[in-house]
Amino acid sequence: MLKFTERLSEASSHYSDELLLPFDERKRGRLKAITRNGQQAGIFIERGEVMRDGTLLQAETGEVIRVTAANEAVTTARCNDPLLFARACYHLGNRHVPLQIGDNWLRFQIDHVLDEMVVLLGLEVSHAEAPFEPENGAYTKGHTHQHGHDPQEHHHEHHH
Repeated sequence: MLKFTERLSEASSHYSDELLLPFDERKRGRLKAITRNGQQAGIFIERGEVMRDGTLLQAETGEVIRVTAANEAVTTARCNDPLLFARACYHLGNRHVPLQIGDNWLRFQIDHVLDEMVVLLGLEVSHAEAPFEPENGAYTKGHTHQHGHDPQEHHHEHHH
């Protein structure tokens, strides 16, 4: 098994393999997974820092893999009224729901109670399998760089 213990800066960009992980696994500091090429990988990194899409990890033996946000079941809610939108973000944030916020859209892991709430507030809701990259909580020491992807353009394959 390859043991990945170190994060690299995204500038290094050379990687030999890829790990597709949903958000709940990208939150963990300890994790075993199978890479795209079928290798056993163990991740042992500092806890409390989410592995964002594009995070590069280096193994003790020097191999580098890229962590990619896997598609998962998410709700995307849209709204063109800024006040309504802010209200929806507030109510979701109040429940400590991990939330990805884009331009007039927000996204969370599918949950019927939350779906109902945002629909009642007046947002349009759709379900899809898509990568989920929520805002970093203010309490993490990571930096957020929001890549304002429109959730409509679906996952682009990475070509090597």
